[in-house]
Amino acid sequence: MSTVKIGGDESDDFAARPLSKKQILDAIARKESLADADMRGIDLVGANFDGVDLQRAKLAESNLTRCSFVGADLTSASLWHSDCKDAIFDNATLEEADFDFANLDGCMFRGAKVRKAIFPFTRLSLEQVQASVKSGVKVRMERQGLDDDDDEG
Repeated sequence: MSTVKIGGDESDDFAARPLSKKQILDAIARKESLADADMRGIDLVGANFDGVDLQRAKLAESNLTRCSFVGADLTSASLWHSDCKDAIFDNATLEEADFDFANLDGCMFRGAKVRKAIFPFTRLSLEQVQASVKSGVKVRMERQGLDDDDDEG
């Protein structure tokens, strides 16, 4: 896998500035590494990151709904506050990845390496994550809302 360069200049590393959606999808199509890439806040719904090197990538606050990360390397990646609803992380390396405040409802983690990963455990139990890693069952997050005690009757 090669590293993405912008503008053709070898010294102009892609990690120096945020990538656009087009640059990200082009890099994936060319099977290039997105290690250290800044992809914060980008809508990447349904993108296929299977087997992509995303080590230390910044995906915070991105829309990653229904994305596939099968076999991807997300070691030390930041997915803080990202929307990963129904994403697939099967056989991915998620060691030291930061999923804090992320929406992981419906995600699958079969065979994923999750050592030292940070999960939103206030809404998702460690047991659910472990069960998904073992069997591929989808995780379900607890709803978080202000109207939870409005049921009177």
